[in-house]
Amino acid sequence: MHWLFLGAAILFETIGTTALHASQQFSRLGPSLLVVVSYAVSFYLLALVLRYIPVGVAYAIWSGLGICFIALIGFIAFGQRLDLPAVAGMTLIVAGIVVIQMFSNNATH
Repeated sequence: MHWLFLGAAILFETIGTTALHASQQFSRLGPSLLVVVSYAVSFYLLALVLRYIPVGVAYAIWSGLGICFIALIGFIAFGQRLDLPAVAGMTLIVAGIVVIQMFSNNATH
């Protein structure tokens, strides 16, 4: 169940960050409210996850996947392109998450 909560925390963090861009520096009420609510839900779910997964591992997965999803959303929704070093860096982030999950004794399998 904690993996489901972590996935939901990543989803809400991604929604919040997307809304942050859409809020235009908090000048638009709807997206600004969505930012606050989404981040609140994300942090609450992340806090629940920390009962079962060490903070370093949970945060690495939460932030790493959030970065990759936001980059994808930025590309699809906002036409933001990434150069090769940015894509390579994100690939290394995902590779790090895979290494943690497959080989670390701190990850819950």
